[in-house]
Amino acid sequence: DTVRSFGNSIANDLAIIQTREDFTKNTINNLQEGADKLTVADQNEEGANLLALQTRQTLGVTSLALASQSQQAVLRLF
Repeated sequence: DTVRSFGNSIANDLAIIQTREDFTKNTINNLQEGADKLTVADQNEEGANLLALQTRQTLGVTSLALASQSQQAVLRLF
């Protein structure tokens, strides 16, 4: 009878441990997914910021080139 009681106790403890393991695995997966989403969101934002900066630089270079061309055109008039 003692052996049977001990066996039942071990089975019960094992079930508790398995439930805790499942909970822990689910928590880890949820946290990992959340971290991945944050990383992706940050990369997208940084990509947009980089594109905006590159566009500003291109517009700046283009405006300088146009200004130089207009100055040369004015000088050609004389």
